[in-house]
Amino acid sequence: MKKAFYILLTLFATVPALAEEAAQEASAGNGMTAIAAALAIGLAAFGGALGQGKVGSSAMEGIARNPQAQKEMFVPMILGLAFVETLVLFAFVIAILM
Repeated sequence: MKKAFYILLTLFATVPALAEEAAQEASAGNGMTAIAAALAIGLAAFGGALGQGKVGSSAMEGIARNPQAQKEMFVPMILGLAFVETLVLFAFVIAILM
């Protein structure tokens, strides 16, 4: 009787230990997903900042060369900045959904 009790005790004691291992693996996967999302939004923000800097720099250079063309350059500059920022926002949404 004692032998059967110890066998059953051993069988039931291993089940929670195996369940705990699976929970640790799941949390490690969630951590890697968070790191991937952070890298995605970081790289998107970095690229977007470089792009916006180039757009602004080119617009200021064009206005400095021809100040009368400022009104014609303003709308395309704002559109370019909006398009670059839209890509960063899309990356942010995708990172949140991960």
